[in-house]
Amino acid sequence: MVVCTLGDLLLDVIVRLDAPLTQGDDAVATTTLAPGGQAANVATWARALGAQARVVAVQADDDAGVIVRRELSARAVDVRGPSGDRTGVVVSLVQPDGERTMASDRGSAPDLRAQDLEAEWLECDALHLSGYSLMRVPIAGAAERAAALAREHGARVSVDLSSWTHIRSSGEAMRETLARIRPDVVFGNEREWEAIGGVVTSVRVVKRGARGISVDGDEHAAVPAEAVDSTGAGDALAAGFIVGGARLALETAARCVAQVGAMP
Repeated sequence: MVVCTLGDLLLDVIVRLDAPLTQGDDAVATTTLAPGGQAANVATWARALGAQARVVAVQADDDAGVIVRRELSARAVDVRGPSGDRTGVVVSLVQPDGERTMASDRGSAPDLRAQDLEAEWLECDALHLSGYSLMRVPIAGAAERAAALAREHGARVSVDLSSWTHIRSSGEAMRETLARIRPDVVFGNEREWEAIGGVVTSVRVVKRGARGISVDGDEHAAVPAEAVDSTGAGDALAAGFIVGGARLALETAARCVAQVGAMP
């Protein structure tokens, strides 16, 4: 199986706190660097589950970009896409209970254009689109063209809604792009589904955290895990679902939250 993803190729800075932040305090933390962005996360988990994986995204030659490409290469993930000026960075603050808050700088990621794509990049069995790729131009046009190219090879197309706060500010543009793409599978948590409203899709997956998932109204309980870091759990879940369905999705999400960082 070949899984292709399109979206942001970023550097994750993961700050794991020993205690909750207090204003004006100097908190003790453990900090790690890793490749990130929904597209990279889903591709890497799909590769770990046995699929071939490819990321289509803007790449920059700055220091952050060198780290990201090196780490993805080490995980046997293929990276394709045009050159950009700056690699985006996401700072993830992980609380002692595993919950996290993120500050995102997308860098040149939204600059991906439809004309930048090469048809061979989209020769795949499944294409997964980050919801962030549907909220701004020109990357929204690239996502739409990628879906069309992938479907020429019989691929199923999935989308993750990504962020209820961004949907509130860019929801209309996202709804219009979703209507044109008509994804086969859409992932989102309860707040994201509430924010986006109606979406035409064959399969609707609602992510409920520790309560598991709902797939077209059918409830599936979470796989028990000791939560260390929830960063990337939704992306791991999406990869598992794409590769093997609901059970593998929940097992992969449990594997993700039991470790530090968004990637295997």
